[in-house]
Amino acid sequence: MQIDTNLAAIVTGGASGLGEASARAMAAKGAKVALFDLNEERGEAVAAEIGGVFCKVDVSDRASLEAGFAKARAAHGQERVLINCAGIGTIGKLTRRDRDTGEISHLDFDLFDKTIAINLGGTFRCMAMAAAGMMALDPLGDSGERGVMINTASVAADDGQIGQVAYAASKAAVKGLALPVARDLMSEGIRVNTIQPGIFMTPMMAGLPEKAQVALAASIPFPKRLGQPEEYGRLACFIIENEYLNAESIRLDGAIRMPPK
Repeated sequence: MQIDTNLAAIVTGGASGLGEASARAMAAKGAKVALFDLNEERGEAVAAEIGGVFCKVDVSDRASLEAGFAKARAAHGQERVLINCAGIGTIGKLTRRDRDTGEISHLDFDLFDKTIAINLGGTFRCMAMAAAGMMALDPLGDSGERGVMINTASVAADDGQIGQVAYAASKAAVKGLALPVARDLMSEGIRVNTIQPGIFMTPMMAGLPEKAQVALAASIPFPKRLGQPEEYGRLACFIIENEYLNAESIRLDGAIRMPPK
């Protein structure tokens, strides 16, 4: 699928980090991009810079999503591209023993549910709503392609570390969506792929002390640095433009394999 002025796209989590980089990469090629995010101030600023539209959306809330899709489509028409970058990182072991008291506790159920609702549920909801709209579009080219969806998992989907039980589970489930959904939509000409980013210089990472950033960079085989969001954006564009890439999960991680902790 060609990225040009005829292409409408939606990027969740588009106000910062990987989502912002993807939105900017597509807009640079002429695409009309709608950003879904909760950060209204930053989202409006990015949308203004790229000539897009911002939609304040909570991906875990159905009514919020319906309003966001309606606003994006009113501005740009039916999207042919969806990139899901919205998500949260949570920390907590399944169970823990207090070193001082010996008291045993488990991961807060509400925290687990929230992680799944946003990372997995939000991704699924956006896919379902986007796919329904894409199916009504006329197919493009000889192959009959109608749309492309890209989800963001994580290397934690394969290499979940101590304390990542909720996060790793949510991202493994996101990775697991690609093949069955690609098969669900194969007769409709809609492709589904996943990117598994490693350690990237996102706003959350930028907030860490420089010493911690250096240590993380040193753990990456090559190149020995943190990933740049622009590299994610370039890969997203490549996936959109490469019609034969479907139901795949691509690690973008400098060859890192995460240790237990």
